[in-house]
Amino acid sequence: MVIYASLISILRLFNLVTGHRIIRYGDHRLPTTGGAVLAINHTSYVDFTYIGLDAKRRDGRLIRFMGKIELRKNPIIRWLMWGCKVIPVDRSAGAGAYRAAVDELRKGEIVGIYPEATISRSYEIKTMKTGAARMALEAGVPIIPSIVWGSQRIAPKGHPHNLGRTKTPVLIAVGEPIPPTGTADELTALLRAAMVALLHEAQEAYGPHPAGEVWVPARLGGSAPTVAEAAAMDPTRN
Repeated sequence: MVIYASLISILRLFNLVTGHRIIRYGDHRLPTTGGAVLAINHTSYVDFTYIGLDAKRRDGRLIRFMGKIELRKNPIIRWLMWGCKVIPVDRSAGAGAYRAAVDELRKGEIVGIYPEATISRSYEIKTMKTGAARMALEAGVPIIPSIVWGSQRIAPKGHPHNLGRTKTPVLIAVGEPIPPTGTADELTALLRAAMVALLHEAQEAYGPHPAGEVWVPARLGGSAPTVAEAAAMDPTRN
């Protein structure tokens, strides 16, 4: 994956220039070998870059992300997706992406997926789709809950992006693997509970969350929309 490795080098340089710091919370690591579904919360347009960089640096793994097929309309992004072996997802016909993801899991790859499907404007964990659980069950691999916190300060949805030298810390938390057992609904419920708990731990470890800030959840005194308000803003995506 020459393009993937080159992109990682470029992103590292970008973080060096902007002063963005990636911090790993806790001692958990991704497995050194074997397939796994990496379930990631979704709070910004760039959260995948930070967990991708951290996984390569700390765990030596290249994540095979799943991404919206609409992104391929841009020729540069299409080339990057091809080079990084992103699994394209067509929301109107997702069976192909599902099968491709299961095949990669069986080959021993780590597949990164956003079980919430869309960006959370509230920065809380939304209702989850069962796709991640179904993949794990069919491939016989664990699901690993993970949290990216702080990237919503850099490229949030519905607010200006802050791509300059902001020296923003981005915290990555990797949880305990969840075995592929039970039904898809049961496994999804376990995953969501684990991600909510991990999110709260990550937020506590991150440091101050100034009252009124747009990147801070309403639960912590920020001005981000509540879960109900966020659902009303994206009625067809919740």
